[in-house]
Amino acid sequence: MATAPAPPLPRTAPAASDKLVVAISSRALFDLGDSHALFERDGLDAYARYQIAHEDELLAPGIAFPLVRKLLRLNALAPQAPRVEVILLSRNSADTGLRIFNAIEHYGLDIVRAAFTNGAPTAAYAHPFGANLFLSANVEDVRRALTAGVAAATILPSKAPELPSEQLRIAFDGDAVIFGDDSERVSHDHGLDAFHRNEIEHAREPLAVGPFRTFLEALHRIQAAFPIAGSPIRTALVTARSAPAHKRVILTLRDWGVRLDEALFLGGRSKGPFLEAFGADIFFDDSMLNVESARQHVATGHVPHGVHNPAD
Repeated sequence: MATAPAPPLPRTAPAASDKLVVAISSRALFDLGDSHALFERDGLDAYARYQIAHEDELLAPGIAFPLVRKLLRLNALAPQAPRVEVILLSRNSADTGLRIFNAIEHYGLDIVRAAFTNGAPTAAYAHPFGANLFLSANVEDVRRALTAGVAAATILPSKAPELPSEQLRIAFDGDAVIFGDDSERVSHDHGLDAFHRNEIEHAREPLAVGPFRTFLEALHRIQAAFPIAGSPIRTALVTARSAPAHKRVILTLRDWGVRLDEALFLGGRSKGPFLEAFGADIFFDDSMLNVESARQHVATGHVPHGVHNPAD
């Protein structure tokens, strides 16, 4: 959609609550590829006419649809657990967005809150909605959300798992995603040997906080409401780190009191096949090299943060 002036963004993370709030764009939730291509080719007026003319035609699920459906399903599985809320943030107008809400109603998604900005950036609304996570196909909106302290990722065209599970499965990269990028900068600037020396020297010093820590903690609070055996949520750390750099990661998570069910220390191996074996509903990584591997196998979100993603 066209870009309009954006309101100023807050620069602090949303206040902590027991609720897990996920904000998502319409292009991440539903397949709007054809109509977005029309917008890119013929402009906003043609896009608006198309959406209104086709508002009674059902939209197909998008890349993040299975993730959203599983997140909302958690509310029915354990009423005593912290609730999950999904918010729609869309660059559509309310008029053209009617087709999106028709699809939400058809699929039975419990989404009742939304912001339609008519072409303006949407990220400013992630913070007041209390979002722990923002997913969008628009990298500008994602960068702005990250600046505001909200975990955010750009949803890219990806391949869905061939054997989807009813269990919600989310995988994370470590450095520059869950953790800060301080160690990754050492590797980037001085090489792998210097990185390993740094991690050995600082093994008992917790890693800095990354943009996805608050989302991971909110997810962990819901996990804590279920027994580990048979939990409807399973998480994994999938990192290029290997021994001896694994120790600092483990001790940091222990210090934070956060549970990750699986940890894969791949030592530079391609991540895609491992994510497929895990059956991730979504994987978050800051490196486009890793993202390109991952999205051939599972739904993938690029986190434009850290040393691999310098600001333009």
